[in-house]
Amino acid sequence: MVWLLLPRFKYGIATLFSVLITNEQSKYPIDADRIELAVNQVVEEAGVVSGDVSVAIVDDPTIHELNVQYLSHDYPTDVISFVLERREEHLEGEIIVSVDTAVELAEDYDWDWKHELLLYVIHGCLHLVGYNDKDPQAKVEMQQAERRHLARFGIEHRMDPVE
Repeated sequence: MVWLLLPRFKYGIATLFSVLITNEQSKYPIDADRIELAVNQVVEEAGVVSGDVSVAIVDDPTIHELNVQYLSHDYPTDVISFVLERREEHLEGEIIVSVDTAVELAEDYDWDWKHELLLYVIHGCLHLVGYNDKDPQAKVEMQQAERRHLARFGIEHRMDPVE
């Protein structure tokens, strides 16, 4: 488990936002610094200055179990996110991502599984700050945000832009 604290300054006042990363699988190495940076970039862009976001890296059986328990979906998925509290500049949330799904889908898209995993973290965090992908226009906006955040890591999105 890695507990990372990042002090922020807004209007000259120090604030605190923390990212808690837990790696619940052992098959693949995880770059916790990159995950932390991605979460911080998304929440900072959204104007969040205080709170906590936890990110759990899990395998397919674990995310499948959580998907059934919390969303009544009987299959593994790529990412699940939960907003626990959101008010003005404060956010408490959880992101769970499947490294097994990232590895499997990365092969299908012919790109690095670490990029796929980072995309899941960014996607989940975008949900926490208010993005959704339920209708065509919202999906376009979310993918634009994903592109913007992946580009900060020098990564081009694996999908063509949604129109």
